[in-house]
Amino acid sequence: MIASLRGIVLHKDLDRVILECGGVGYEVMVTANTASRLPGAGGEGRLYVVESFGMYGGGATLYGFDSPSERQLFETFKEHVPGTGAKKALEYLDRASKSLPDFRRAILEKDEKILTGVFGFTKKTAEKLVEALKDKLEAVHVSGAEKVTRAAGADLGSGSLTQALAALAALGYKPSEARAALQSIAEEHGGKDLPVEQIVRQALKRL
Repeated sequence: MIASLRGIVLHKDLDRVILECGGVGYEVMVTANTASRLPGAGGEGRLYVVESFGMYGGGATLYGFDSPSERQLFETFKEHVPGTGAKKALEYLDRASKSLPDFRRAILEKDEKILTGVFGFTKKTAEKLVEALKDKLEAVHVSGAEKVTRAAGADLGSGSLTQALAALAALGYKPSEARAALQSIAEEHGGKDLPVEQIVRQALKRL
């Protein structure tokens, strides 16, 4: 069983890399976040790996992760979320990797608004993740600080745009770009107060 790979990056794009280790090139499926942390072609990279085998035979597909905690979360998705295979688990991880500490906290606190507004899950998927993982993530340890400030209520009134701007900045978006997206949303809704999670969700579609 392959647990990790370290070698030269031959190629990478948003969802896969080819890593040459000991003269053998391994194709590894990754999230966009993991790919962004690897060096370009010719650089040395390391991935923590999970092997997955298809239900109907065939060779193994390798899935690679930047850290052991990401690998553990991937396996938790695959093992405990109903109807989730390796490919879907990687899609979930791709969204969660915007901020693993915030994702973990949202699941533990059953905060579906953060899961939909910040991470972009549908309401149905957020409900499914909370139900499946609420008792599973206590044992999953992730590094880093939380980025997203929790809202006190569903509707933040006149402060909702400010809260949305802070959330987008915490996720790495440039303030100028985030402000432009938020201004467009405000104009589209005629200045009407909206729940902050709705504003963030709409802004993410424009950024």
